Amino acid sequence: MILEIVQYGHPALRAKGRRIEEIDDEIRQLVEDMIETMIDADGVGLAAQQIGLPLQLCVVDVIGVNHRSSAMRIAGQQVEPSDHMPLILINPEIKPYGNADTGVEGCLSFPGVSTDITRPYSVHVKARTFDDSLIEFEADGLLARAVQHEYDHLQGILFIDHLEADQRRKLDPKIEALRHA
Repeated sequence: MILEIVQYGHPALRAKGRRIEEIDDEIRQLVEDMIETMIDADGVGLAAQQIGLPLQLCVVDVIGVNHRSSAMRIAGQQVEPSDHMPLILINPEIKPYGNADTGVEGCLSFPGVSTDITRPYSVHVKARTFDDSLIEFEADGLLARAVQHEYDHLQGILFIDHLEADQRRKLDPKIEALRHA
């Protein structure tokens, strides 16, 4: 089922997510609905906050984004990211590392708004997944950026929070228009 994606100004976007204690049928259905919603919206990630639920849950899928590279390692071995998509991250823990990388980011909760954001190029991730198993991996490039962006949502942080004051001022008219829509 396609879910409504909330836009900037909705209080859930600033809410830190609650841990998910049990991965039951309700959570599994929510995951399936979030994946369907993300794909329908042509996104590479979706956090529970973006559908109005303050939970520690996000989905990520970078398949089809060919103009920005992604890399993934499990237990130190390079793997094909597409073999692990969509990623379902429940109660994730991340550790960004590496050189700063600036790239364009947008957000499904900010339609029509995108800007350059600087983040670490790599990230180490531990999370529970759909079947309550543990997934642990490292990612680089777009996959690392998408994971960091979605993790921020789970903490109530928005990509615009990473902007310098002058960057933010340039986007303020679009952002304020969303808030009042």
